[in-house]
Amino acid sequence: MELEALRSAKFDLLDDAVSDWTKVVGNLERLEEEARTGLRSKAEKADWKGVNATVSRQFIGKTAGEFSDARTQATSIRNILRDTRDELKIYQGKLNDALERARSKNLTVTSTGDGSFTVTKILHPDRAAPGTKVPEHTPDDTLAVRDEIQAVLNGAAESDTTAARVLRALVDRTDVGFSAAAYADRDSGADALKAADEAAQILKKNPHDVTNEELTRLNSTLARYSNDPLFAEKFAIEAGPKRTLEFYAGIADPAQGMRYDPKRGEQAKQLQKNLGITLGTATLSNSSAMKSWEWRMVELGKDPLGVDDANDPRGFAVMSNLMRFGDYDDEFLNSYGNSLIAFDKENNAKDLSPWINNWNQGDLNYWGKNDRGRDPMTGFLEALGHNPGAATDFFAQPVSAEGRVDKASEVSDNLAYLAKERNWLSDAPIVDGDNKVVAGRDALGHALEAATTGYAYDAVPTTEKGVPPQIGDLRTAETADVMEQVAYLYGSEDGPKMLHGSPEMVDSLGKMGAAYIDDLNYHLSGIGDGAKDTAGFPAKYDGRANFGEQGAIDFLSVLGQHETSHSVVTSAQHLYTLSMLDAHPATSDANIDTARDAISAEAEARGILDNARVRQAELTYGANSEAANASLGRSAEWGKFAVGAVVGIGVAAIPVPGSAGAAIAIAPLAAETVGGAVSTFLGQQIDKGTEGSQQDPREQAQMTSREFYSEGANSIAQGYEAYLNANPSVREQADQENWKEDFEAGYLGTGSHQNEFRGRPAYKG
Repeated sequence: MELEALRSAKFDLLDDAVSDWTKVVGNLERLEEEARTGLRSKAEKADWKGVNATVSRQFIGKTAGEFSDARTQATSIRNILRDTRDELKIYQGKLNDALERARSKNLTVTSTGDGSFTVTKILHPDRAAPGTKVPEHTPDDTLAVRDEIQAVLNGAAESDTTAARVLRALVDRTDVGFSAAAYADRDSGADALKAADEAAQILKKNPHDVTNEELTRLNSTLARYSNDPLFAEKFAIEAGPKRTLEFYAGIADPAQGMRYDPKRGEQAKQLQKNLGITLGTATLSNSSAMKSWEWRMVELGKDPLGVDDANDPRGFAVMSNLMRFGDYDDEFLNSYGNSLIAFDKENNAKDLSPWINNWNQGDLNYWGKNDRGRDPMTGFLEALGHNPGAATDFFAQPVSAEGRVDKASEVSDNLAYLAKERNWLSDAPIVDGDNKVVAGRDALGHALEAATTGYAYDAVPTTEKGVPPQIGDLRTAETADVMEQVAYLYGSEDGPKMLHGSPEMVDSLGKMGAAYIDDLNYHLSGIGDGAKDTAGFPAKYDGRANFGEQGAIDFLSVLGQHETSHSVVTSAQHLYTLSMLDAHPATSDANIDTARDAISAEAEARGILDNARVRQAELTYGANSEAANASLGRSAEWGKFAVGAVVGIGVAAIPVPGSAGAAIAIAPLAAETVGGAVSTFLGQQIDKGTEGSQQDPREQAQMTSREFYSEGANSIAQGYEAYLNANPSVREQADQENWKEDFEAGYLGTGSHQNEFRGRPAYKG
């Protein structure tokens, strides 16, 4: 900042700019509100057909979102300009004050024209008029004036240049559209960019030379700024993709002594998480520089890094472990995943994995008991599990697919390869791991959960007192397309083998079945694939899943074979039925018919699930054996899954016991608010759990198949009785029309024991 530029600066134009941007912010706020309540709201409610159902709706939604980003960017620009203007005015005032004080000491400050200035005497005492007293000053006064003026100019220059840097970084984040990065003032943006420079310098060091103190400082910086857009992009670009991979490989390599230095090991663990989140934030930028970074990262995947650490891993092996954490750009994840799949198909031979073998001891994952991180497919699928949009895209049906999925060619190549063809191996530690657990298959389940439900697999609704939980139905035509593929594969003739061969996935498959229980009921409501009860089981989202009656039966019959998937789906089924009864009180003939159809659909669905559970227990353990009875006893306690359920807008979040972490199943309800039947059932399960805690679990666990069926019929009867008690006027009609007999026949007369069309047989192993 030059002396004359600051001294004579006029701020009228900058004042006008701040004023104009403030008006822009106000206008964009109004446009954002109109786009959200008008454009997007109408688009979501419209009955789109054909291509519009999948293209126009998304386009309108994204366009509406651009107004929000535009408002955010305009606000940040206004804030930075306002902050800089105010500071420059302050510096101008400081400069004028300093010049005035210099004059009082007979000193003047003059610009030299080349950006510098000089401090000289105003009037030499010998040249002063007679009687004029000239103020005195010392050489120290001259130096003090020079230093003060220079400090003011330096401060003003810093204010000006950092503003320009932040504004340029903010605008450059996207080549098209607007940035969602928000900054309250110029300093916060400038601090983020400075921190990014400093953090990137640590990554440029030899990881072996990085001290614990430096690693701690790096983690602290990344943890603070990992979600800051300017920081993340600047850091990623400054460090570079290859150097980032090399650095993490060097820090994570157990050969560097992490296991003998707990402090460094903990810092390495936190680095995996913090670095992953930061890189994810960086990929959300649309700048040319970040697109180049992403392309380069994908290219690095196939080749070894050329380092001495972690058995010289390929780029995929390192990056996949970092992306276990963070919100990544969907397009980047899909490009990365497609490249990984292509390489994996070429190299993953049955008896010779390029990732998991005796000579590869490059452990790169610090999170997960039975997952050393050698298989990059696991980390990538975990990334999809945390990025639902990318997961849905990755498993999208082939473009050629039409209608219901009923042949292998209509299943995504990615899904078919991972679910049926890939050679999965355990990556558990040798010393304290369980080599029967395959972490990769668990990750595949997580990715499919996200792809079909719209939620990250480990999402947990916040439960703040007095505030409704922020959960709802996120299903779309696209998530339903993935679900149709899952139901086709796991409901197929190979379905029982696939389910039992991937025990790590049973909780995920149960959660997926629970998420689409309304659509499954709908496809059980007709005669074959005709006469379905559209009025009684209306679609809760556009493009609902099309399973067909036989597809729904087959899928449920496979889910019923395992204790966990049986329990998750059964609890979702019962809650859904009760919500149907709550939503259709006996105020009209149509409501009464819908209530009857709801119980009838549950009876059939429960019959399929329970029959599958009994047949599998008998085949696995032997009919009437103690082990079989114990298994059925555990399955009869499916209601415990509902204990602690959180009800949101039209959905219930059901805890899934036994899953790693705090897993929940998002199950649809018929009404947006919970009614009496649902509330009563949840209360009963809580009371039952409290009472059961005093009993010997071995006594609770024993149950014969006869008792198990009786328990199932009783729970359906309880829903029926709850409806009649709430609507006593229906009791006589129900008796005359033999509701009870029909429900019991539906429950006991459904399942694979009837004939080959009623579900898949138990798995023989």
